Amino acid sequence: MRVPLSWLREYVDLPAGETGRDVQAKLIDAGLEVETVEQLGADLTGPFVVGQVLTIEELTEFKKPIRFCTVDVGSANGTGEPQEIVCGARNFAVGDKVVVALPGAVLPGDFAIAARKTYGKNSHGMICSGDELGMGDDGTHGIIVLPPEHEVGTDAIELLELRDEVLDIAVTPDRGYCLSLRGVARETATAYGLPLRDPALLDVPAPNSYGYLVKISDPVGCDRFTARTVTGLDPEAKSPIWLKRRLQKAGMRPISLAVDVTNYVMLELGQPLHAYDRSRLDGAIGVRRAEQGEKFTTLDGVKRTLDAEDLVITDSSGPIGLAGVMGGANTEIADSVTDPETGQVTGTTDVVIEAAHFDPITISRTARRHKLSSESSKRFERGVDPQAASAAAQRTVDLLVLLAGGTAEAGVTELTAPGAPRTIAMRADHPDKVAGVAYGRETVVRRLQEVGCDVYGQDELVVTVPSWRPDLAEPNDLAEEVIRLEGYANLPSTLPQVPSGRGLTARQQLHRRAGRALAGAGYVEALNYPFIGEGVFDQLQLAGDDAARRVVKLVNPLSDEEPALRTTLLPGLLGALRRNDSRGSHDLALFETGLVFRAGEEPGVAVRLPVDRRPTDEEVATLDAALPAQPRYAAVVLAGAREQAGWWGKGRPADWADAVQAARALAAEAGAELVVRQGQYGPWHPGRCAELVVTLDGVEQVIGHAGELHPRVVKALGLPARTSAMELDLDRLQAAGGEAVQAPRISTFPVATQDVALIVDASVPAADVEAALREGAGELLESLRLFDVFTGDQVGEGKKSLAYALRFRAADRTLKVEESTAARDAAVALAGDRTGAVLRGA
Repeated sequence: MRVPLSWLREYVDLPAGETGRDVQAKLIDAGLEVETVEQLGADLTGPFVVGQVLTIEELTEFKKPIRFCTVDVGSANGTGEPQEIVCGARNFAVGDKVVVALPGAVLPGDFAIAARKTYGKNSHGMICSGDELGMGDDGTHGIIVLPPEHEVGTDAIELLELRDEVLDIAVTPDRGYCLSLRGVARETATAYGLPLRDPALLDVPAPNSYGYLVKISDPVGCDRFTARTVTGLDPEAKSPIWLKRRLQKAGMRPISLAVDVTNYVMLELGQPLHAYDRSRLDGAIGVRRAEQGEKFTTLDGVKRTLDAEDLVITDSSGPIGLAGVMGGANTEIADSVTDPETGQVTGTTDVVIEAAHFDPITISRTARRHKLSSESSKRFERGVDPQAASAAAQRTVDLLVLLAGGTAEAGVTELTAPGAPRTIAMRADHPDKVAGVAYGRETVVRRLQEVGCDVYGQDELVVTVPSWRPDLAEPNDLAEEVIRLEGYANLPSTLPQVPSGRGLTARQQLHRRAGRALAGAGYVEALNYPFIGEGVFDQLQLAGDDAARRVVKLVNPLSDEEPALRTTLLPGLLGALRRNDSRGSHDLALFETGLVFRAGEEPGVAVRLPVDRRPTDEEVATLDAALPAQPRYAAVVLAGAREQAGWWGKGRPADWADAVQAARALAAEAGAELVVRQGQYGPWHPGRCAELVVTLDGVEQVIGHAGELHPRVVKALGLPARTSAMELDLDRLQAAGGEAVQAPRISTFPVATQDVALIVDASVPAADVEAALREGAGELLESLRLFDVFTGDQVGEGKKSLAYALRFRAADRTLKVEESTAARDAAVALAGDRTGAVLRGA
């Protein structure tokens, strides 16, 4: 809503020096979102004066039409002589009054006007259009032609009200009354503590039986309809400058007098109106629901097919308006037309004015159904004051009589459905409890009265809500009014008291620790949309019966190419890696932790929860049961260099071992024992894929995989060569780790280190050898680390050498060499029995 400050001052006596910025600050404190204050004419410098065109000489020797004019500007040029001006516009004639910018004037955009020679003539000024003066479009796209009554030499800046301040207010849906000067003025008066001159307080004649006949068939859709008739309008009457300027400042384009007046009153009072050419009406006006498939052409020239839920205005011929949205072309106010032979002017002379109140939901659905949002529908959707209809009709009649010389007929039609004022019961201290501030009863009553409420009672208040505030429906709404008018800035800042023993759940704590661990290891978090297309499963080489292929599809996806919820984090991460690599970042290590969605064998059916009450625990449980399983996963992807080359060394490329190490880091954060062994699954290279295993309830479970991606997957997804990845189920990893991570014990006794190199068949997984060594070493073993893998002629064909560092330590004594050696030998012996390992060099 654009609100000119000069217009606002008509209803509130603001202090003389108050600027738009000052009013903006006051209204923001009162809860209105004033986005900007536009300074109209701030970059405009005179002299701009009214001139009269004396002569026009057509210059035909140029490619485009050019006119050399002499213009009488009175004594404004200091000489009294006619001003010579070259102009290219053609919408004015000799004798017309125009706006002239004299040399020295500056137009918006810092365009200075000076005397200069152009098109072979000396031009001393400029004849101005509305766009050049920053006035906006007036529909002519040409020179401003002023009414003949304005005197030559008059200051055009003051005449056209070119300088003003305009508040641009973002009106929220619950503040529909602020889509009018009346509503904004009420808020301004309250904010300043000043009286309001309500423009709706007019003397309105009582309804009678000889007004224009109206029949309402749907009192639910239309609970009030006022009709007034004005006859004898001058078809040549034009909107005065002040009316056009106010419409332009408010963001609307002047069209014709009758239309401009209805738009003006709508902006002033917030009540949408419509004017019908009475000569085009056929019989009584009616209000009904449309017939399914009924055809109707709106004012924008579009032929529309109506729905049975649409509310329409009719006469005997059929629909003449889409109620609350847009009028019909068949009863449109006719433009004035001059007969070239007789000079007689014809046009609309008699109008019927409609001021009605329609159901907001019906109007909202109609506007959306037809994709036809209008200034009228925007107001009806947010709530229009039903009591303002008769005042708005009267204001329209008064302006048409004043500006077009019409006569108001005595007939007044006003149909209303029975209704009662809305009341709300509220304790006087309810706003105090909501805000945590002791306002007291007097403050609460005073603020509610300023809003327009009638308040009765002492401790228990009975509040009658004003007709223009349909958003006030319960005590909390009234409390909000008190709080905002007292000032949100005056509310104390109080931190909530957190009950002891609460905080992050174990799942949330692990999620945070996992992110910190991966970030500390050099990975960068990438947040991706949880949507995928099913074609990616083929690119990842997943088996046809893989559980990851059972997806949950969305009814209204953001993209038809990705209609399903993800069952794996890899597609999003690999897509992020591909994009970054294509843009020149080749050394990448990305991670993501988040939910995946696993559909069950049978799709769940969600119950429809009630909207008139709070759902029961059983209903919520049924809804939860219909949802897919949503475990939390963690994944990493790597490509390029893992360690950069420099003076310190050659660097190292990322490989499958880094992906496995990421899984080990997460297992350490969860306090879980992770078994890493050779595996084979979907997107991973069959010879470079690790299976990640934990023990849950005595049963080994595979919770993920890590390693280098298969070359075919790399090619299908457009990834860098040798891209590696890891993905695991973070929830199952947490379950394997127990309630809390145990801190390591630090012994005061020295460690005994023993290294062994074992030769095994190349097909034997290192994890099996490691498991055997751990079990055979017994309780004295503190840690075990594989530090070298070797293949070659020295160990024999089909063999490999695995070198381990074993650390032994006792908690209560210093170990003897014999003890650590015996533990090492026991470990080697058990490894030999289980895996066929033999000591290298033995």
